[in-house]
Amino acid sequence: MTESSPSPSRSLIPILVSAGILLGGNGLLVTLVTVRANIEGFSQTLIGLIGTAYFIGFFVGCLTTAKLIQRAGHIRVFAALSATVAISVLGMGLITEPWAWAALRALAGFSFSGIIMVIESWLNEASANADRGRTLSLYRIVDLFSVTGAQFILPAVGAAQFAIFAVTAILFCLSLIPVSLSRATSPRPPESARLRPHAIWMLSPVACMGCLTIGMTNGAFRTIGPLYAQEMGLNVDQVAVFMSLGILAGAVFQYPFGWLSDRVDRRLVLLMATTGAALAGLSLSNFGHLGPTQIYAGGFIFGGFALPLYSLSVAHANDYAGPGQYVELAAGLLFFYAIGASVGPLISSVCIERFGPASMFVYTSVVHFCFVGFLGYRMTRRAAAPRALRKRFVGLLRTSPAIFRLSRANGDKGKSA
Repeated sequence: MTESSPSPSRSLIPILVSAGILLGGNGLLVTLVTVRANIEGFSQTLIGLIGTAYFIGFFVGCLTTAKLIQRAGHIRVFAALSATVAISVLGMGLITEPWAWAALRALAGFSFSGIIMVIESWLNEASANADRGRTLSLYRIVDLFSVTGAQFILPAVGAAQFAIFAVTAILFCLSLIPVSLSRATSPRPPESARLRPHAIWMLSPVACMGCLTIGMTNGAFRTIGPLYAQEMGLNVDQVAVFMSLGILAGAVFQYPFGWLSDRVDRRLVLLMATTGAALAGLSLSNFGHLGPTQIYAGGFIFGGFALPLYSLSVAHANDYAGPGQYVELAAGLLFFYAIGASVGPLISSVCIERFGPASMFVYTSVVHFCFVGFLGYRMTRRAAAPRALRKRFVGLLRTSPAIFRLSRANGDKGKSA
């Protein structure tokens, strides 16, 4: 029946539309929270704690949503969690207390990770084996354009009034419509991913340290980057440009890095990209002597080198993973990323509060240079993975373990081609 149905791509349209609205709404919300918190006079440390709360909630959601879906089904969980995110957003507009915001951001992180697991499980189930690579590519394109474009809703609506919270909540509610009215069959419940951090560390210390580093730096960039830009003198419109350029560069640079990593020792590519991110961070830490153009250029270069590090680290770990380990590996690497992302916003915000905005990128550069040292050490302890065992590089979103089913189908197909 499924084989004779219309093109699978057509059945994916409602799901991808919902995903685009969700990803765009969340991208807008991440920037909004920091910008508005600064306007409200929250201390930089409190802003960092609010960012930390989101990532804690997000990781808990990644580990528990599979059981919720098994109990209530995809559509009910999707509807309930989308409504919960909308409630949390409206709550932030009504209650401007730092600790209330931290609790609401943790709730939003938990809910959003569950929503994305539903979407990615659905995409996996609705895709034929031959179409999974194309589906993942479409999903990445949707992510790029929706998150980048949504940044400009902030200056269009304004950050100082309740209206921007209402618009953001509307986006999360709007995402319910395409999926709820779709004729696509609800997929099978996802597997609960086991969490064995020690086993993942033994499989690939480089990937674990890479994800920890990326959480500490990219988590800081996404959540505290708007605060850095504001404190450096950029207005809301310019903050949107700064964040969009970093996100765009990360997507663009990912593919040449991935292509190269399929042909040489991936750790060399990780070394090159991490060093580039560290140097770009130093260029952004010129202690108040930067104009908007230099900040834009630095943000673009930083995003181009720093954001692909997650996919490169995951690809390196996959070179040592067996066929049954991919989802567990995803959960384990997400665990290390979440640890880093839980402390990165707090550390970077404390740096800004005590030493000024430029110190945020001094912090990211120090973390990146530490990872460079670790990479150099590990390259003396373990040979590169044999070419025959390497999986094809696949650019990934840091979303949920469910995305690994799509990525591995694509990688395995590339391997056998």
